[in-house]
Amino acid sequence: MTGMTLFSGPLSMFGAKVHIAALEKSLPVNVVMVPFTMDHLYDPKHPEVLRVNPKRQVPVLIHGDVEIFDSTQIFEYFEHLQPYPPLWPSQPTARARARLLELKSDEVFFPHVIRLMGLQDSLAEAAAQEAITQLQRYYEEVDAMLDGGDYIAGGYTYADIAFYMAQTFAARLGAPMSHATPRLLAWRERLTARPAVHQVALQFAASLARYKLRVPDFIERAVAAKPS
Repeated sequence: MTGMTLFSGPLSMFGAKVHIAALEKSLPVNVVMVPFTMDHLYDPKHPEVLRVNPKRQVPVLIHGDVEIFDSTQIFEYFEHLQPYPPLWPSQPTARARARLLELKSDEVFFPHVIRLMGLQDSLAEAAAQEAITQLQRYYEEVDAMLDGGDYIAGGYTYADIAFYMAQTFAARLGAPMSHATPRLLAWRERLTARPAVHQVALQFAASLARYKLRVPDFIERAVAAKPS
């Protein structure tokens, strides 16, 4: 299989999702981190990102004549390109559920995280507390899904990858999990121990440290446990 290029960003949740999936699939992906600074963020945009994605965002995947964007669309491409190990369930009902949970991580859970990004200096105020409350409610929903299982959609799927990265951003912005969701905490430790997830988590921690941003405690533990 010829190589492919993934344009991501050092603080891109969606790019990290794709990178984890590529590692899980053992796909030969060259990850290009586009320029980023705290003063200008991702501006000026990388020219390949501008050329391929009219939304002007990472991730962007280029594989020969295939040029696509959006993390979920890239997941679908990976699944057709490399069916094993499968990261969607084979049974239609289970696959539909996993796809919905992956979507909800991005479109239901993460918008509250985005709200917190602009409220870091006022986390005690009503707007931030409402976002945190909504995130905690979602944690409780997912915790209930884990009753008797190791992963949120049965077997390990893209839904787990998506929610792992979404909750990572929530944790670093003031809405971490708590002991109120013990099954979810165990799930997070299970995910962090996977080699593909662990590798990307360490890279994300390095990026946060480089920009003097808070590293969530569970990732700090993973960094501390890294073999010397």
